[in-house]
Amino acid sequence: MRDTPSSEAQATGLESLAVGGDALVGMATLGKTAAALGLVIAIILVCTALLKRWGPQRRAAGGHLQVVGSTVLGSRERLVIVEVEGTWLVLGVGGGQINKLHELAAPERPREPESVELQGERFATRFARALKQNAGLGGPGRGTS
Repeated sequence: MRDTPSSEAQATGLESLAVGGDALVGMATLGKTAAALGLVIAIILVCTALLKRWGPQRRAAGGHLQVVGSTVLGSRERLVIVEVEGTWLVLGVGGGQINKLHELAAPERPREPESVELQGERFATRFARALKQNAGLGGPGRGTS
């Protein structure tokens, strides 16, 4: 009679271990599947970012078309200024239509003046001067209260 309870206890323990082992194998399989799904989603996101950066729409324009500005007028209407080969086009966009509202010559882009004084000046000197001005130590009218 002694063998029966102990063998029954061992059988119950082995069965519970087998059931628990199946659960662990199931969880491991689920974890591998989730990791594979996460990897696929990451690859899709990376490909989307690359397509946005180097997509065909940028090559199609060839650099001749540039959106200068845009503003929202209504729920589906926009006013867009586009530069095409030195000409600005004011376009009304909305309702599946694009209408040219005005056309004018693009203004000259301001060129940054090259300062002879700053060309030969070292970075450390310019940085020190900027720190002084920001601290209120330099410049007329600054730092006097």
